Amino acid sequence: MKNTVELLGYYGTDLVHAQSAWTSTSRDLSEEKLKRVDKLLEMLASEGHHTPFEKSSLHFLVTVDQATHIHLLKHRVGVSINGESARYKELKVNKMYIPEDWSDYWKSKLEFYSIMGNELYHNCLEDLTEKIGRKRAKESARFFKTFNSQITMDIMFNWRSFAHFQQLRNSEHAQIEVRELAQEMLRIVKDIPGNPFEKTIKAFKL
Repeated sequence: MKNTVELLGYYGTDLVHAQSAWTSTSRDLSEEKLKRVDKLLEMLASEGHHTPFEKSSLHFLVTVDQATHIHLLKHRVGVSINGESARYKELKVNKMYIPEDWSDYWKSKLEFYSIMGNELYHNCLEDLTEKIGRKRAKESARFFKTFNSQITMDIMFNWRSFAHFQQLRNSEHAQIEVRELAQEMLRIVKDIPGNPFEKTIKAFKL
């Protein structure tokens, strides 16, 4: 199956970022200040004054391959991640990622290899449970899981960390799987009703 992402929720708006910055002077709003929100956010983003962007958050649920999982785990500052654990439960649903840019020949080979690994995982877990206990069986049988196995992760960014993630992963230099995930995350954020982060997205040139 493909890697997937959905937005669970969000907090904040462009105005939340602007008011956070204005806290150093006055949070009182006027028509004149409201007209300057876009300019303010562009100045903050371009000059590295990113603290105000930490005041909002984006909460996603993703299902990704192990390589993308590792890429996501590299982002720790301003990011909260929790995911499925094959140590605490048996992964009964055999989710696997097959690269779409491969030839049909290699797609079929990887699918066969993955199915074989999943069968060995379940059989090993069942057989070892009586011998070494369910806990140890679960955490060790997962060595049969292939690198294209997918897990579901709950991930929350503040906007500063999300912009950094986009700059690194929504790039031609990033691995295609994590790049496509970053692109889909950004598309979803742009499509939030009312476009609450329109000016922030423009400020970071995303």
